Amino acid sequence: MAKAIREKDGKAILCSYLNELRFSEEYKDFTVKLPPLRSLTATSTNLEELASNNQWLKNESLVVKPDQLIKRRGKLGLVGLNKTLKEVQLWLKDNENKEIQVDAATGKLRNFIVEPFMPHADKEEYYLCIYATRSGNTVLFHTEGGMSVGDIDSKAYRVDIDIDSTLGIDRALSLVESAPSDMRQVLAEYIVLLYRAYADLYFTYLEINPLVVKGNAVHMLDLAAKLDSTAEYLCKKKWSGIEFPPPFGRDALPEESYIADLDAKSGASLKLTVLNQAGRIWTMVAGGGASVIYSDTICDLGGGAELANYGEYSGAPSESQTYEYAKTILGLMTSGPTRPDGKILIIGGGIANFTNVAATFKGIVRALQDFKHKLIEHKVTVFVRRGGPNYQEGLRVMREAGSKLEIPLHVFGPETHMTAVVGMALGKRPLPKSFEETTPQNSFKVPITPVTSGSSLAEMANRDATPPVSVLVNLWEETQEAAYSPPTPLFTNKTVAIVWGMQPRAVQSMLDFDHLCSRVKPSVAAMVYPFSGNHKQRFYWGSKEILLPVYKNMSEAAAKHPEADVLVNFASLRSAYEASVEAMTYKQFKCIAIIAEGIPENLTKKLIKMANEKKVSIIGPATVGGIKPGCFKIGNTGGMTDNIISSKLYRPGSVAYVSRSGGMSNELNNIISGCTNGVYEGVAIGGDRYPGTTFMDHIFRYHDNPDVKILVVLGEVGGIEEYEICKNVKSGRLFKPVIAWCIGTCAKMFSSEVQFGHAGACATSDKETADAKNKALLEAGAIVPDSFDTLGTVIREVYEQLVAAGLIVPAPEKQPPTLPMDYSWAQELGLIRKPSSFLSSICDERGEELLYAGMPISDVFKEEIGIGGVLSLLWFQRRLPEYACKFLEMCLMVTADHGPAVSGAHNTIVTTRAGKDLVSSLTSGLLTIGDRFGGALDGAATQFSEAYDSGIIPMEFVNETRKQHKLIMGIGHRVKSLNNPDMRVLIIKEFVKSNFPVTHVLDYALEVEKITTSKKPNLILNVDGVIATSFVDLIRYSGAFTPEEAHEYLEIGTLNGLFVLGRTMGFIGHYLDQKRLKQGLYRHPWDDISYLNPQMIPDLLF
Repeated sequence: MAKAIREKDGKAILCSYLNELRFSEEYKDFTVKLPPLRSLTATSTNLEELASNNQWLKNESLVVKPDQLIKRRGKLGLVGLNKTLKEVQLWLKDNENKEIQVDAATGKLRNFIVEPFMPHADKEEYYLCIYATRSGNTVLFHTEGGMSVGDIDSKAYRVDIDIDSTLGIDRALSLVESAPSDMRQVLAEYIVLLYRAYADLYFTYLEINPLVVKGNAVHMLDLAAKLDSTAEYLCKKKWSGIEFPPPFGRDALPEESYIADLDAKSGASLKLTVLNQAGRIWTMVAGGGASVIYSDTICDLGGGAELANYGEYSGAPSESQTYEYAKTILGLMTSGPTRPDGKILIIGGGIANFTNVAATFKGIVRALQDFKHKLIEHKVTVFVRRGGPNYQEGLRVMREAGSKLEIPLHVFGPETHMTAVVGMALGKRPLPKSFEETTPQNSFKVPITPVTSGSSLAEMANRDATPPVSVLVNLWEETQEAAYSPPTPLFTNKTVAIVWGMQPRAVQSMLDFDHLCSRVKPSVAAMVYPFSGNHKQRFYWGSKEILLPVYKNMSEAAAKHPEADVLVNFASLRSAYEASVEAMTYKQFKCIAIIAEGIPENLTKKLIKMANEKKVSIIGPATVGGIKPGCFKIGNTGGMTDNIISSKLYRPGSVAYVSRSGGMSNELNNIISGCTNGVYEGVAIGGDRYPGTTFMDHIFRYHDNPDVKILVVLGEVGGIEEYEICKNVKSGRLFKPVIAWCIGTCAKMFSSEVQFGHAGACATSDKETADAKNKALLEAGAIVPDSFDTLGTVIREVYEQLVAAGLIVPAPEKQPPTLPMDYSWAQELGLIRKPSSFLSSICDERGEELLYAGMPISDVFKEEIGIGGVLSLLWFQRRLPEYACKFLEMCLMVTADHGPAVSGAHNTIVTTRAGKDLVSSLTSGLLTIGDRFGGALDGAATQFSEAYDSGIIPMEFVNETRKQHKLIMGIGHRVKSLNNPDMRVLIIKEFVKSNFPVTHVLDYALEVEKITTSKKPNLILNVDGVIATSFVDLIRYSGAFTPEEAHEYLEIGTLNGLFVLGRTMGFIGHYLDQKRLKQGLYRHPWDDISYLNPQMIPDLLF
């Protein structure tokens, strides 16, 4: 995507790279000199500080100018020339924060640069420009530069350079032949270096005017440049953290920066441009093409002055990403003053191909709920229209939210024309009558949004509901069709594809389409996934299961499946180029669909050149693909099965379309199927500036096919491909009706340049505007509707005229085969239920954020609940008091280790020294935990709590256990005694007595200790005893548990869990210690073993 950069940044990266090139071995013989960059960002307050570190500011005459992407600064009087440092400071004071108007944009001057003034004559000024074309780049040069350069295209010398070529010195000399003879060599050398830098640094536009030559030195005085932002991953170091500023007249808001950051971190697309924060009409639209159409329609219906924002979300954003996006827009919408007439929020979109509508809508609903009171305060009315996967559930969630939000919220599905809600929102179209659901609640039918009066596709195309459109169709004779040989079809019902990437959902979608089309064999032969070994993946073919092979590399897949002639390339933007290049080395592929968005333009151009040489058709990049009803579809094109059936994509019709937008291709399927006998073929060529195939590549295929009778083109602002259609319609080469509309007509309403959702959707000249192209198409003889809103009406008019003329003979409708619904999808739609295999109530990882007993992981850290708090959630399913969490952490600390001699640590050490891994060594230690080691906690808790509950006094308890020949668990220590107390016991006892509300069981145990230590000083309450009794007091008297719950937690071994968890830390420590010390295999010494032979102990034999 071409994005403008500041002049200073452009000069900085160019100067650095040009000098690197100049002194390389390749250009060592060049004589051109490249002066060092002297350009500083300055303000009236920092100028003196800059001068102390840059003496040239004091010693030389200076130039000062704003650096804010303003064109024609000289003519606007915005350049201060030949000034002293003091004069520059005064100039800056006069111009800083000054509000000016440039064309339609009004903004404040905030960013300035200061450079040395270069004295020169007018005749020393040259003009130099390099710009991108579909096949490579063009260099323009003229000997007359400066402010009065005029119409440079008509008079400049020009060199076109192929994408795989470099600019040599000979061609550069021919470009500058009009320059003075003593300047030509220097100019030619400079242009050679500049072109190399332009290509290597992924510029898309570079204009230097004027360029001044002094001796052998070349000076860039003024510069305008754009970089391909998608190449950042290739050029990050060379670009040195460059930023892309907003166009003049529109300051970058923090909210816009936040969404741009979200977009950069996401595989989805999230865009936001605030046009008029005081505006009344706000949009939240899914899809790059749809977002433009909604903006167009708002402007067409008179709402342009109130349109507050442009933006889009697409590419299957997650629920949390959509929540953040919606929350940002709602925050902006409700941050300003209220309005008496209220505000409008349009949540729109086409029929999605693969985005889960319910998931995105749940994110939006969360945001709406967060802003409920603000929405009421600002009198917001919401209009929703959407279709696509799981849209029924999404619309249900929206309707349900509307009833709780207490604001007007109107919800519509794909049966409603996409832009009908705009007319309703702006009061240009009546709201539909209310609808009552008539489907029984126990029905297993998928719920469908009702047809709404006055807004449905059928009603909008009906002459009684919509004023007729006067469309005169030029009819043709069948002999005209016979003059052109039918082209070789790109897809047939025998087309077979290999899918690059692990995309099981897309593959299953293709197989389901095959089944609906009654194909004999699947259209997918195999998948390629370099990150796994060869294996087979399970899919459904109708109701049967089949296995498709997955290969680690393309070569093996191609060799084993020579019948595959299409590659569906789902590789990421970083690897899509390499995967496509490799595919073109195999002659079997005649079509490659590149799904990824964001491939650098230079790489796309190389793919186009290679594809043209090898006669391969490329669909994309940045596309969903294409579809040929009854034959083949690419990936997720056409959406879910319900949409394929409702749009009748399982059999061919008579209308073929080509679109830039993938999302809008599905909307076209919907419109065409509702107004005609259906789609014959449709392709979304992709939203990038240079798609692999053009409109005309597909239009010629369609036009020369006798089965195609109507051609529909959905173009957009940016590029000039539509003018090729004009030329061929005007010449008569295209004699079948071409219905064309270019979206982006709203661009004229914006005071500053807006980059729409697609990389190519931005006009760089008047010729590239949507209005200019629509006018040219109409004048050439294409059928152009008034707006997208009337596109369906026009299509129906044309279709009916061709039917009446006998050029289209509708075939009897046929029903597609029954296709079972996937179990998982039926479950998501709420159509079925089944008992779970097992239950889990402590953790949920399925959503956008991990939940511990319902608490988001982000809150776990935000509230700093610690390990004790996490234990309270995962073990007890609740937040325990802070003192309880601290107690749990203390238990883990004091039980973490007790030296290498205890059985668990000993086992861990021996296993480690035997060369086993961590898990094996840890397990060997844990397996020793039981009644004799570590298991006293449960026993102590049971003994002391039962004794306390029975009401017997401590002396009776001690006497009773002695009579029963039982040990008192938790009493006694080999080393510690009254005279040598265990600090662990003292620490826990002191904490518990100071923080627990009640310590009945601990107090009882301490009374027992007094009795036992009177007999023997080492019969103290040990660590097991103090932890066990304190834990009983915690769960009984903290108020967090019922008596039944407290009893259950003791019975199921929770206390032993504390010991196991704590001691695990120590065992791992011993493992790491032995590995670090590189201890060898352990063998117990002989002198520590008593060997007793049978002959030595005869009495033991009998």
